[in-house]
Amino acid sequence: MRYLLLRLKRFCGFIAGFVFFIGGLLKLMDPVGAGLVMKEYLEFLHAGFLAFAAKPLGVLFALAESTIGTGLITGVWRKTTAVAAMILQAFFTLLTLLLVIFNPEMDCGCFGEAIHLTHMQTFVKNLILCAMLAAYYFPARRLGFPKKIKYVSFGVVTVSVIAFTVYSWIFIPLVDFTAYKPAAALKAGHAFAIEDGDIYESVFIYEKDGIEEAFSLGHLPDTTWNFVRTETVAREGYTSEELLDLSIYNSNGDYMDETASEGRILIVSVYNTDMKARRWNRIAQFLQDGEAADFKTMLLVSATEEQFDNALSKLAPETAHILKAHALFSDYKTLISMNRSNGGVTYFSNGYLIRKGAHKALPDIDEMKEVHDEDETETIIGQSTRGSLAFQGFLLYVSAIMLLL
Repeated sequence: MRYLLLRLKRFCGFIAGFVFFIGGLLKLMDPVGAGLVMKEYLEFLHAGFLAFAAKPLGVLFALAESTIGTGLITGVWRKTTAVAAMILQAFFTLLTLLLVIFNPEMDCGCFGEAIHLTHMQTFVKNLILCAMLAAYYFPARRLGFPKKIKYVSFGVVTVSVIAFTVYSWIFIPLVDFTAYKPAAALKAGHAFAIEDGDIYESVFIYEKDGIEEAFSLGHLPDTTWNFVRTETVAREGYTSEELLDLSIYNSNGDYMDETASEGRILIVSVYNTDMKARRWNRIAQFLQDGEAADFKTMLLVSATEEQFDNALSKLAPETAHILKAHALFSDYKTLISMNRSNGGVTYFSNGYLIRKGAHKALPDIDEMKEVHDEDETETIIGQSTRGSLAFQGFLLYVSAIMLLL
């Protein structure tokens, strides 16, 4: 009986730990998104004066969450870990109760951009976790003790998660859960006739074993299929809300989204103009290299024209001229959703988003030429597959360490 009780307690701790770990890891994969959610919470709690620290606070909370989850899964320091988990979960539960009562227009951010829950769903989830943690902890004298090797696995996973966080802080998320992911289509690039709920779109015909099937750009088949042709068909139930709006406008306030809808487009997005001259210089050179690689290049800035001019006034006249010549404007929310990296690059091909990269990983002119000449479907598949496989590999690695070591 005692053995069964211990197994049940460990099961409850393991499930709660898994939720903690996955929730923390998904937020750590997107530190900018975690910062945006933290900023909303600070404003909700009337602590907006701390908004400048939203990103590091969001990452610290996510690190604490994943570390506690690792401790619950591996079973190390069981009493301390359980108490820490219950305190953190009680805080989250009270906070989500306030969200249920006041119902602000915000997302809980429990699982980053991957899973969106309503306030009530979040509250119920937190109540279940509180019950599981209570079942795990009480009575504390029967928590048992882990094998010594589990302390090693805890340390290895913790270091690995920290390394993962550093990578995510520097670059863009391995898996993009926003609407601005590869294969997303621009509304301006798809001026389809909408009649009775139908919208006309391009589909890709692939062949395998003598059988042809149609696939949308966002759901392409694996490499065992061979591309045949492209067709335009009516898709029932498709609405224009599924298409993206970049909200591009020029200094006169004219809507300019169509400029990104034709041909190969390279966009550098800057949602915060408070950058060092070295970064601006690199962006200017990159825009010129993009043109040399036959891309149509543009700089999208989230600022007023006066704010942008003030930022350029600190730069060399030649650099400022290059940036000014390529500049158009958009809103902060659009640019930070399109690319989490301030000064990052996003590629479009005939109205489809095909690839994006962080400022720290801006490609050289030779790589840009390869991207320009590459088939857009191959670019999308490569971009999505690499990041997804890398994240799945990391998740498999840390899971194996926690469970098998």
